[in-house]
Amino acid sequence: MSAADGLPPLRVVMTEHGLDPRKALGQNFLLDLNLTGRIARQALPLEGCSVVEIGPGPGGLTRALLANGAEHLTVVEKDSRCLGALAAIAAHYPGRLTVVEGDALKTDVAALADGRPLKIVANLPYNIGTQLLLDWVAVPSWPPVWNELTLMFQREVAERIVAKPGSAHYGRLAVLCGWRTRASILFDVGPEAFTPPPKVTSSVVQLQPIHEPVDVPLEALEAVTAAGFGQRRKMLRQSLKPLGGEALLLRAGIEPQRRAETLSVEEFCRIAALL
Repeated sequence: MSAADGLPPLRVVMTEHGLDPRKALGQNFLLDLNLTGRIARQALPLEGCSVVEIGPGPGGLTRALLANGAEHLTVVEKDSRCLGALAAIAAHYPGRLTVVEGDALKTDVAALADGRPLKIVANLPYNIGTQLLLDWVAVPSWPPVWNELTLMFQREVAERIVAKPGSAHYGRLAVLCGWRTRASILFDVGPEAFTPPPKVTSSVVQLQPIHEPVDVPLEALEAVTAAGFGQRRKMLRQSLKPLGGEALLLRAGIEPQRRAETLSVEEFCRIAALL
C-alpha cells in the first residue's frame, strides 16, 4: 500500500533499506506523515526558495517538503544507509531533490543556497542540534544567508532558545538567539511519534533573523555571556571580574549585585559594547 504521495509507507522503506535508528547518530525517525506534513506547512511558502534539510533519515520530512511545494530541496545526510531511500524520493520528484552525503557540522550551508532565499527545515539529530543552531546564529557576518529556520529540538533545548530573563532556562543560548532572531515554539511532539521513542518531548521552533540587531561584536557578547552564566549563582561583579567587574557594570548602568539571569538581552549588549 502506498502513502498519499505515491511512495511506500516509511516503515516499509526502513525495512527495505535496513534502517534501524542508531543512537550514536542521534537518530529518532519521525514516521507519521501527517506530522511531517504539519512541520513542512509551518515553513510555507516554499516556492521561490532554496530549502535545506539536515538528517533526513528515511525521508519522512523530505517527502512532506516536496509535497508542500519545495521547488528545490537539498538534504544533508551522514548515514550512507539512508541514501537508497533518498534516491527513490529523488526519482519520484525528478530534478527537485539533491542529496549531499556528509556531516552537517562540516557542511557550508551558504553554498547550498544557490542565490535564492534559504529556509532550513529539519528534525535535527539530538546530539548536534544545539551546535548546528549556534553555527547558524553565531556567525561573523549578519544578516545570515538563511531567512528562516524551522527546527525540531528536545523540549528542554527549545525552552532554552526562547527563554526570557528570570527563567530557569535563560542562558547564553537565549541571549544569542534573542539578540539576532525572533524565536518561538510552534508546537510539541510526543515521544510516541518517533522510532525509537525518545525519553523526552520534542518541540518545533521557528527562528527569523532580525536584520539590524543591536550593533555589538559577536566575540564580546559571547565573552560576557560565557563569564556571566559560567558562574550564574554569583553576582555579576564577581563573575565578570576578568572583564572589568564592577567598574564595567557601573559604566553600563547596571547594578553590580545583579546576577546574569536577571539581565535582558539589551543589557548584555550594553556591557558587550563597552569591552
